[in-house]
Amino acid sequence: MFSVFTNAFKLPDLRKRILYTLLILVIFRIGSAIPVPFLDPSALTNMINQTGGFFGYLNVLTGGAFEQATIFAMSITPYINSSIIIQLLTVAIPALERMSKEGEEGRKKINKITRYTTVILGLIQAIGYYFLLKNQGAVKVTGGFNGFFTAAVIVLIFTAGTALIMWLGEQINEKGIGNGISMILFAGIVARGPGAIWTLVSFFTAGVTGMGVQYAIFAPVTIIMFLAMIVFIIVMNAGERRIPVQYAKRQVGRKMYGGQSTHIPIKVAMSGVMPIIFASSILSLPSTIAGFVNPAADSFWYKLAEWFRYDGLIYAIVYFFLIIGFNYFYVSIQYNPVEIANNLRKNNGGIPGIRPGKPTSDLITKIVSKITLIGAIFLAVVAIVPIGYSALTNINVSIGGTSIIIVVGVALETMRSLESQMMMRHHKGFLE
Repeated sequence: MFSVFTNAFKLPDLRKRILYTLLILVIFRIGSAIPVPFLDPSALTNMINQTGGFFGYLNVLTGGAFEQATIFAMSITPYINSSIIIQLLTVAIPALERMSKEGEEGRKKINKITRYTTVILGLIQAIGYYFLLKNQGAVKVTGGFNGFFTAAVIVLIFTAGTALIMWLGEQINEKGIGNGISMILFAGIVARGPGAIWTLVSFFTAGVTGMGVQYAIFAPVTIIMFLAMIVFIIVMNAGERRIPVQYAKRQVGRKMYGGQSTHIPIKVAMSGVMPIIFASSILSLPSTIAGFVNPAADSFWYKLAEWFRYDGLIYAIVYFFLIIGFNYFYVSIQYNPVEIANNLRKNNGGIPGIRPGKPTSDLITKIVSKITLIGAIFLAVVAIVPIGYSALTNINVSIGGTSIIIVVGVALETMRSLESQMMMRHHKGFLE
């Protein structure tokens, strides 16, 4: 990995792209440290430390900007939600589906719709975030005209921060290296790394000095567990099932075309972290509502929020099955076996020993179903293990399985992007 990065840095145009990407990430981190006026984030920090759950998850994705109530407190989450919504609507609405098949112009139109949707979702989320801050006593001025002006300033700054992050991500796509949204998520999560390491060091020091001997054992075990998870994620990300495909020969004029053998790759982790994001969003509703309304200790919402605490057994069980269910749902949207079978038949291709048409689509469906189950269990295990480990050891380093998948996935994707860029420039020796 480091050798690829070093060799890419030797090329002037790639070096310019890498430095531009780093500059954008520095701007993102600076924005994550600029506080929004009229706010006292200490109350919000206390709430996250006490409840964790979805708010803690958002705080990790934003690199700590959420609990500090800075201008980038909402990070890239409105854009991610907007992209997911438009992607789902593309399947459901024929007009959007036709637009997605219009090539580059269609993609530009969909991207424009996604941007507008992002701003609208950002505004809605900013309003909700303001009321959350107000409920937690973090807003300094709340009454009269001054209170209205304060609310307007806070909401507009949060919305503008979301729009700016979206623009920064698009700049990375055009002039930098890798996917802009993924790189911003990567930067936010990695920014929490030093804090997680310091937490482990504190636990280890406490164990050595006799304040908790078990922590002296659990701290090194935690490091080993995370390293093992990284290796496991890398292996599963690289895993794929290849369906062999044979194309028939056909003669066009005096030339013979086709006849080659290839394969259809079906990746084990084809859905990425989307099922985890969907599942955690659903399970966060009780704690989110509790954070907004501050329910009494004997009320229904308080009990529901307690049942679905992020470190509870009920939460872990429901989380596990929701991830599996959403993984099947997401793969069914992304992968259409009937369309693949039809494309193979149109191009005189077929799977050896399988008839074209329905038998081919049935075989692809069967294989995809098996691979999807393996991928779903993989995601569920990676998401659940840190929760169970934190509950058993009382060690929480603020970086869970979802964060590790994002970091490892973005790192691998960036390396592949650099390698492809170097191959395009015919620098074969750099890859050997």
